[in-house]
Amino acid sequence: METALYLPVKRFLERLGFSVKGEVGGCDLVALNGDDPPIGVIGELKQAFNLELILQAVDRAAAADEVWLAAKLSARGKGRESDARYRNLCRRLGFGMLAVTDRGDVEVIVKPPTTAPRRNPKKRSRLVAEHRKRVGDPATGGSTRAPIMTAYRQQALACASALSDGPQRVRDLRTRVPDAGKILLHNVYGWFDRAERGVYMLTDAGRAALKRWPQEPVDLHQPGDLPRAGSTARQATMRG
Repeated sequence: METALYLPVKRFLERLGFSVKGEVGGCDLVALNGDDPPIGVIGELKQAFNLELILQAVDRAAAADEVWLAAKLSARGKGRESDARYRNLCRRLGFGMLAVTDRGDVEVIVKPPTTAPRRNPKKRSRLVAEHRKRVGDPATGGSTRAPIMTAYRQQALACASALSDGPQRVRDLRTRVPDAGKILLHNVYGWFDRAERGVYMLTDAGRAALKRWPQEPVDLHQPGDLPRAGSTARQATMRG
């Protein structure tokens, strides 16, 4: 499964100075460095290099500074990673290629070009914001069957955890959860009910969610965990 590729690629990018999180904005992984604005890398994972992987990368490219395709290295070395036409296509499109071995090692097959891609500022800002708001890395890249633990879901669960001991005022919840007011008002998951004006309580659905995703105290006001780095992944791999 694609999830088996996530940790090797995550470790590869972390060694280059990036903070990596899985399943961000529909991307298998998003990596940011500590620059301001940050350099953004998108990674797409597949069991094998194929056309679908390239099409996914094309769809994501406008939101990133670099896009890397990652797939399992074929057993006999006769997969697409050894096909000069496939590698050349990735170069022309501006994508990097990473091959993951059975031992979990990552080999750089193609480095992205030095020229900056044409970006979509709105898509890029949404990815950066979601990456920064998430606490830790709660979703494994390549996951398809389980609900994605987004920053919104993390904050909703934090609200639910706070309300598990009884009704509370919104203003009190905001000290732990920055977006508590919006989350309780919109009640996307049906976890909350208004006990009185400005006071909310937990529903049965909310208690069930806490059983599914047990919560530990976290500071959602300071979720950032970006390292300091001053280069792209491509430049770092050239140095390495």
